[in-house]
Amino acid sequence: MADVTDVSTGNGRGNDSENRNVEWSGNAEWSGSEGGNGSGGGSRSGNGRESAGANLPTLRGHNAALVLDLLRTAGEGGISRLELAERTGLTPQAVSKITARLRTEGMAAEAGRRASTGGKPRTVLRLVPSAAYAVGLHLDRDELTAVLVDLAGTPVAVRRVPFDLGAGAERVIEAAAVQVDAVRAEAGRAGRVVAERGGPELRGGELLGVGVAMPGPLDHTTGVPRRVTGFPQWDGFPLRDALAARLQLPVVLDKDTNAAALGLALRGPGDSFVYLHLGTGLGAGLVLGGTLHRGARTGAGEFGHQVIQLDGPLCECGSRGCIEALCLAAVARGDLAEAARVLGAGAANLVGLLDIDRVLLGGRTIAAYEERFVRGVAAAVAERARGAGIAVAAAQGGAHPVAEGAAQLVLAPVFRHRRSAELG
Repeated sequence: MADVTDVSTGNGRGNDSENRNVEWSGNAEWSGSEGGNGSGGGSRSGNGRESAGANLPTLRGHNAALVLDLLRTAGEGGISRLELAERTGLTPQAVSKITARLRTEGMAAEAGRRASTGGKPRTVLRLVPSAAYAVGLHLDRDELTAVLVDLAGTPVAVRRVPFDLGAGAERVIEAAAVQVDAVRAEAGRAGRVVAERGGPELRGGELLGVGVAMPGPLDHTTGVPRRVTGFPQWDGFPLRDALAARLQLPVVLDKDTNAAALGLALRGPGDSFVYLHLGTGLGAGLVLGGTLHRGARTGAGEFGHQVIQLDGPLCECGSRGCIEALCLAAVARGDLAEAARVLGAGAANLVGLLDIDRVLLGGRTIAAYEERFVRGVAAAVAERARGAGIAVAAAQGGAHPVAEGAAQLVLAPVFRHRRSAELG
């Protein structure tokens, strides 16, 4: 199967406490035999259609995730059991059993009553965001950002500190562990108790795990960085497993741009877009047809190292005339118009190659000069888009998109039906 993520063990297999027979894959196909009472077999084709639930005992984990995701998207207003049954294709009895279990586990609660068109008022249920938490870490070249988010993905504690990605594995792991503890402590001071996963005294929301995002290239399936641009010493180091051993928590590792793109896609429409991240480096996260695209060898998105000037300046990757080298050099000398023009040329290449719908811009450098970059990139894309009307905008949805997206690497499998399953 393609890209199967398991945040409970980090070993690449789909698994949860309710279901041992269903795998969750990046191509959104569910294993298990079809059947039941005619409500559907619980599989998707990966083409963006909403799937029905499956009334089979072996798919309890799938169905619970489906209901939980609908509770999440319903927000504080909540959703009734009847609506859940209508939108999932599950029987009312199946929905009642699932919601009862979710309430017992503290993940769902009553949100009041809604007038009915006939009969007694309907009880409305909502997600309990404080039932669980995840930490997202953004290991940038010179800065570490840690974000603790609740089950709804809302940040409840944030830390940002100076950091050296080249300080050596032991110091990097220790720095990451210190910041995980720091955001948990900050949440505790704010009145939120975040318990260790599986701890004996679960007084507050469970900490499900830690998502880590860093510059690539890396292999997210094994949790091993490759020759990170500027930091080749990371090549082959088992960072995910080492950090999991230090934290005694599940850890997921992915590229910074992939994490940000995942977070953006989960909040947006199921279209095709590219997220371009300009900070200490330049990279891309690709979402094609609603699916996060990492490539067969997990190397997609190395946008900054496309060569656009054959005799250009030397890049840290070893090539000459890379868009990253040209763009960062322009920023360093204060020529923002040239930096935007170069970035726009690369964005236009992607639009022409992949026929994407949107270009989203993010990263520290973009945030500092947002209007100038959006305007410059949009002009370059429009010049070559031949009237396609490609939207160019600053990425929305959080002050720390990479760290928040890293937390979604942990949360997405909890709601692993629909968009989270597609996005892998």
